[in-house]
Amino acid sequence: MSEHTPPVCDYEGSDYQQSFWDLGGRAYEDAVEALALRRLLPAEGNFMLELGAGAGRNTRRYYHYQRVALVDYSRTQLLQAQAHLGASDRYLYVAADVYRLPFVDGRFDGATMIRTLHHMAEPALALSQVYRVMAPGGVFILEFANKRNLKAILRYMLGRQAWSPFTLDPIEFAALNFDFHPKAIWRDLQAADFAVEKILTVSHFRVNALKRIIPLRILVGLDGLLQPTGRLLQVTPSVFVRAHSDAASQGAVGGVIFECPLCHAAIPSIGRDLICGECGALWPYQDGIYDFRIKAD
Repeated sequence: MSEHTPPVCDYEGSDYQQSFWDLGGRAYEDAVEALALRRLLPAEGNFMLELGAGAGRNTRRYYHYQRVALVDYSRTQLLQAQAHLGASDRYLYVAADVYRLPFVDGRFDGATMIRTLHHMAEPALALSQVYRVMAPGGVFILEFANKRNLKAILRYMLGRQAWSPFTLDPIEFAALNFDFHPKAIWRDLQAADFAVEKILTVSHFRVNALKRIIPLRILVGLDGLLQPTGRLLQVTPSVFVRAHSDAASQGAVGGVIFECPLCHAAIPSIGRDLICGECGALWPYQDGIYDFRIKAD
């Protein structure tokens, strides 16, 4: 990997889980995303990589997997996840940059990236890192924010929006917040050697007026009926994709999990501060969290 690292969106100190999800009127969005995950997750698995895990909103939904590695750039988000999930050897908490994942090649047979890619200035680079740590045939579930959604199309046609929802370039509507064109995501997945298996469109009724007057269970049921149309057309604000790794090489051998994000040497230790045997870099372990973030000088 080059020395260039794109900017990272850091939720350190944020009350995102409480303000956006718990108190933000997002029960509909949470329910339809849970439904999409149930449809896309495999029946069983060994080691799941949850990228952008935040406070662990989705982690319990990966119950088919024996173990889950929660990755987020923010330590405070991971501490909230610990408080939510409780003490368990099933969970591995890792503060790290998605562009420099601190895991050996082929370690995971499952991975998710939900509401995370929209913070990636260079999504293709992030997806290539996910592919690197996936075992052959491993299942990757990706969610992305869709710039070619119905609301954006109508606003553009009515002259109330300057940018076109039909161009392939992403739109940065706020600092490090991007919406992507579906064709651009298919291109980046293909470039990373992921093969797309299934596409679901999600949050068809993300309209506050509808959420206020229509019961939640009805909205979720209607969304569930429409999700499978994603293979044909994507005009919802959120799109879920199930892909798999086409890697020809074997998965990780033995029990080694980590590698140094600076020199890429394997680090066999676990459960304490980690020191790279090749370059001597120290990676702290505190409060049950491994910290592999590379700080700027």
